Amino acid sequence: MIEEHERFITSTKNLTDAEIENSLRPTSMDSYIGQTRVKDALSVYIQAAKARKESLDHVLLYGPPGLGKTTLSHIIANEMGSQIKITSGPAIEHAADLAAILTNLNQNDVLFIDEIHRLNKTVEEILYPAMEDFALDFIVGKGPSARNMRLKIKPFTLIGATTRAGMLTNPLRDRFGVICRLELYSPEELQVIINRSADILGVKIDDEASIEIAKRSRGTPRLANRLLKRVRDYAQVIGQGHVTKEIAEKTLQIMEIDNLGLDTIDRKIMLSIIQKFAGGPVGLDTLAATISEDATTIEDVYEPYLLQLGFISRTPRGRVALEPAYKHFGIEMPNQN
Repeated sequence: MIEEHERFITSTKNLTDAEIENSLRPTSMDSYIGQTRVKDALSVYIQAAKARKESLDHVLLYGPPGLGKTTLSHIIANEMGSQIKITSGPAIEHAADLAAILTNLNQNDVLFIDEIHRLNKTVEEILYPAMEDFALDFIVGKGPSARNMRLKIKPFTLIGATTRAGMLTNPLRDRFGVICRLELYSPEELQVIINRSADILGVKIDDEASIEIAKRSRGTPRLANRLLKRVRDYAQVIGQGHVTKEIAEKTLQIMEIDNLGLDTIDRKIMLSIIQKFAGGPVGLDTLAATISEDATTIEDVYEPYLLQLGFISRTPRGRVALEPAYKHFGIEMPNQN
């Protein structure tokens, strides 16, 4: 079984992405490419909050991984002229951990919680009064002498990021004043990002090469930058550092990434459905056993992009391969009558 962190084509963050993203991360709304609807809305809210000299309403950013939720949180803090504190849901294990973070925030600071859907329930309940009233509620003492104590904290902006908005509890979701969904990028938007990143990295790249990388980046800037670095390495060895279309195609071919951004695992899933199960329907557990992969990983990691391409359909009876998948693999579609 191939672990998710070992898979190159995944949009999930890996250990090498932190260095890439920190060096290429835009710092203002003007330099942030794509997500126009979200940018326009946030720019208005930020200007209004600054005019009132108040903290920005709490913001929830959700969408597939790798689309720039962390980057956008840094930009929001920068545009507000505030400091940002970064943590994640799994890292805050106890209510005291969250209390320590909140009491150390300055006026109008930004607290960014990644994977906020994974917050401990006890911690989440402490967060409610902090978001609404900028206060922390504690129980002091035990038994009949126990009393409630409220500690005021400085106004702040909570930015929550999640890939699974449906897993947020209703009380937590309702406390966000601004909810933004980040969409997958078009190849043209990714090309602009790749050209910008190449300029920062000092890489000479042709437009034909950058659009070729963009088409195989699955609508994700994180993956586009990751592919750019690997193509750069190849160009440095055989192309004097100049990334041409031929070098880009050769590098991606070596990495077994096809013209739609499908890798070995994607092809294994689709060909199993088409060839071993006559196009389906096939149950998720059966499919997982066939390719020696975890069912949850298939559902959460591999299937979203295949669904986006229109290659598969989820039916009550199982997964079914659709016509675009047959055309892509050059296999004749059986008569469905």
